[in-house]
Amino acid sequence: MALEQLSDVVQRCALPGDGYSSEEHDVFTTAGRTCIEEGHSPQVLSIVLDEKNQNLIRSLGWNLLPPLIQVLLKKEDKNLPQCLAMFNHLMETCRPKELLIGLLEQLEHDDPDDIANRLHLLLGPLQKVLLSLGSRKASSLGMTLSSVLDQLAKLPVPGTKEQEEDDIFSLCRCCAELMDFVRPFVLEARQSGRARGDSCKSLGGLGGDSEDELQTELLKFCMKALSQPLLEVQLQDPDTLPLSPLRAFATEILDIVSAIGESLPALVFLPLLKRKQVPGFLEEEVRYPKTSLASLAHLVFVHHLAADTFPSVFSPVFCLRGNLEHVSLLLSRTEDLGLQKGLELYEKSLVCVENNSLAADLLEIKTFLTVPQDLIKVMTLCPTDVLRTKGLKVFQLSIDKFDAEAKYRFFQYLLRTSHHSGVEGYVIKNIKNQIDSALQPGKENAWFQGTHLMPLLRKVFSLPDGPETDLLQYMDRVMESLNLLRYLVIRDKVTENQTGIWTELYKIEDTFMKPLRVGLNMSRAHYERELQDTREGKKKAKDRSVLSVSVGEEKLPRMTPDSQIQALHSALHTFDMIESVLVRVEELTEVKDGV
Repeated sequence: MALEQLSDVVQRCALPGDGYSSEEHDVFTTAGRTCIEEGHSPQVLSIVLDEKNQNLIRSLGWNLLPPLIQVLLKKEDKNLPQCLAMFNHLMETCRPKELLIGLLEQLEHDDPDDIANRLHLLLGPLQKVLLSLGSRKASSLGMTLSSVLDQLAKLPVPGTKEQEEDDIFSLCRCCAELMDFVRPFVLEARQSGRARGDSCKSLGGLGGDSEDELQTELLKFCMKALSQPLLEVQLQDPDTLPLSPLRAFATEILDIVSAIGESLPALVFLPLLKRKQVPGFLEEEVRYPKTSLASLAHLVFVHHLAADTFPSVFSPVFCLRGNLEHVSLLLSRTEDLGLQKGLELYEKSLVCVENNSLAADLLEIKTFLTVPQDLIKVMTLCPTDVLRTKGLKVFQLSIDKFDAEAKYRFFQYLLRTSHHSGVEGYVIKNIKNQIDSALQPGKENAWFQGTHLMPLLRKVFSLPDGPETDLLQYMDRVMESLNLLRYLVIRDKVTENQTGIWTELYKIEDTFMKPLRVGLNMSRAHYERELQDTREGKKKAKDRSVLSVSVGEEKLPRMTPDSQIQALHSALHTFDMIESVLVRVEELTEVKDGV
């Protein structure tokens, strides 16, 4: 039936001209596809190859692509040779624009296995079609590259060296084939760029702002590839995997960026450099997406790809400044790999900077304060222990790079804004280390001694809510504050008073030590009473819970009586630790006051 319909419509349409009715179009498409699906490919092939039908095939033949591609993908159909011959003839005969549409429609799929096979089959024909478009190919190439990257994004990413070597998800093969596909277009763009440059020189520099559409589309492709899949891939080090397909893919993407006339250093440091307005098809934020530039910076500074294109004139501080926006963007992502890349880029940017060299005026640059806040979120909120530990290491590294005044102002900022006892405790511990260093012979500095130090110590020796401060919540801060105070009264002699602690001690006693003593007594009495009540069974655990434990703003399930008793003992032990240090400080101050 379908074969008869196809033969009938072909006979009616076998006349010169391209004018075919919508009914003829529909009958040819439906009947032709059905014939191929039902195994009548030999008969359809004879129709397709018949010389007198070539006008019809040139106009409507591309509609036969879907069933032909299905057969070519299966590779086991008995009519495979005929379908392959038919496919090749359509590629030679049909109009390029229609072939492009038909091939792109068949490229799209959701099954990862099928995606890789379709890309393997269709990238070659797509390349051939695009090359046949001549100078009109740019927008079609851009549409094709975007579709291919959308398909690549659906493939799982190798997570280990072994997965990349075995290419179990076919991503590596697809990336290599994509590079083979794009190579002739890059060569053409490079040559046209050179020719345009020579033309501008001959015109005395006139027309130097013109831009090739092909270069624009290739730039869009590279920016999209940097964001996906490259931002989602953890490249293996050359020592781990000498021949890494994904590393090779990343390298070629950067090579393309350079080949089309873009400066990699200028892209990485885009936040710092004033770029001239380039007439083209894209606004700057669309032309250079921030996520893509962050991925580029990570490839350059962490994996050292295209590092030879960066002139040595760039100082470590300049590189750090240029990378901070990229770091901030990466640390704002939610997936572990994005956070890991942000930490890696920040660490690599810091290690080249000399310790104690970053001046305080750099803190007027927004990112020098926002990036540490992003780091604090990783340190305190990230569920992955490895990343929290890495975040703390990088956080300390960033502190080490500031000079004395910058450290002082940075500590003030963190004590004012962090609102996290653990972070505040860590900052206070760093303050103690800086004071200790300043008290060493020959290492004196004005910021951690004397009059400058006092305003900082007043922030340290305070309780957020006075005697009613939740000592369990603020334990880290309180313990580090007491340890610092104990250190000061031991280390700084009354007669020398280098830190000014003995001048301020009476104020510290009134604003910190006495309220802390009151708060300890209140807290201990409360928890001892709760412990006694729980032991006597005067409360029903199912109705009332002694402790309300929360993570973020979400309360955890109520505790059993045994768990309550254990938690209460833990709280009382915490109070004991705080009190033991407080008592020692009180004793030391009394002894030295009497000297």
